[in-house]
Amino acid sequence: MNKLLIASLCAGLLTTTTFNTANADDNHGVRGDDHAPIGVMGDHRHGKGEFMLSYRFMRMFMNGNRQGTDNVSPETIATTVSNPFAPPPTLRVVPTQMTTDMHMVGGMYAPTDNVTLMGMVSYINRDMDHITFQGMAGTTRLGTFNTRSKGLGDTKISSLIKIYEERNHKIHLNAGLSLPTADIKKTDTVLTPMNTTPTLRLPYAMQLGTGTYDILPGITYAGSNDKLGWGAQYSGRMHLGRNSQNYSRGDKHQLSVWGSYALVPATSVSLRVTGETESKIDGNDDQITAPVQTANPNNYGGKRLSTSLGFNTVFPTGTLKGHRFSVEATLPVYQDLNGTQLKRDKAIMLGWSKSF
Repeated sequence: MNKLLIASLCAGLLTTTTFNTANADDNHGVRGDDHAPIGVMGDHRHGKGEFMLSYRFMRMFMNGNRQGTDNVSPETIATTVSNPFAPPPTLRVVPTQMTTDMHMVGGMYAPTDNVTLMGMVSYINRDMDHITFQGMAGTTRLGTFNTRSKGLGDTKISSLIKIYEERNHKIHLNAGLSLPTADIKKTDTVLTPMNTTPTLRLPYAMQLGTGTYDILPGITYAGSNDKLGWGAQYSGRMHLGRNSQNYSRGDKHQLSVWGSYALVPATSVSLRVTGETESKIDGNDDQITAPVQTANPNNYGGKRLSTSLGFNTVFPTGTLKGHRFSVEATLPVYQDLNGTQLKRDKAIMLGWSKSF
């Protein structure tokens, strides 16, 4: 995956740089950084009557465990971290890594110059590896197993409302709602410390949505000059009550700040820094009681800081005129996690969009 990303970035950069240089006279008014880095949602508005289709693919990796800001081994978790659903007295099943793939299809339409409407549906595939320790105590590894869940995610609808705009500076409000269209009752087969393999409801991290209606507030600023672009966005996710299984995911707040540089008018590279805070889960699903850290609502949320490198190009002429292609790779810088959790490792997002 890493080699493919590097090869794609290099090939895309070389191809589009050559293409755009050869067609410099046709690039007037077309900028690669008219849009924010692909990992920023709801970053731009459209003119009255315009609409846009988009597709994003994100792969996120998690690897290894952390308590607060300290790394911790599976053996330490299995022998020292209390199990709130005892017996056994400690967590005898430990996740070691997780991969999430998300396919996102979106559309935008502007009924007026001041308001752009946006909607997005997603399909999610989650995959988590575990170690099971034998019996009620000790560090003897009984075996490993994998759980998976896949299906539709929650559906998001929102409006982007103009606050201020002049030639090089734009500000708009983001006002959205997340609809609980995802399954939160996924099950799979697990390996227990007693060497049985029952089918159980999967922990919260493996479910596909929140199960609640969620408010999605935000505000976005973007600016630019001849070669440089910059911007910032605050976005939040606040849950309206508990879901049908008697819990609510933690509220989340995120701030992104980015800058971009135009290699040629239609192609830009970007650097983004993102900070986020997320609360613990409120309540609990009484069907999620396995001796694993992901079954404990207190082992969710925390504070994170990450940095992202991106590439954005739009074709100004030819068969692909108006088609925009983007990629962004993200690495964690700081993680202070609640309780015991898998830590984020890296993520990549690829995107396409076309305005009409």
